[in-house]
Amino acid sequence: MSDYTVDDTVDITDVVCPVTFVKAKAALEELDDGQILAVVMNDGEPVQNVPRSIKEEGHQILKLNENDNGTYTLIVRKTGE
Repeated sequence: MSDYTVDDTVDITDVVCPVTFVKAKAALEELDDGQILAVVMNDGEPVQNVPRSIKEEGHQILKLNENDNGTYTLIVRKTGE
């Protein structure tokens, strides 16, 4: 059981880097501080780059889960900028 509730989800499996991070960042900007975003993305560049970029923005990475269909779900807590 997780100790968080996802407030919003963004699916970036249909875009390529660097647009993946742009879409994830835009979704985070819509949330209030402390809210949780789930980012669904493909393996490869998105999994390597999106978590790193989000962390560099100052947000908290809670978890990265591999899904049954080959995608990943990144769980992020928005922190104050």
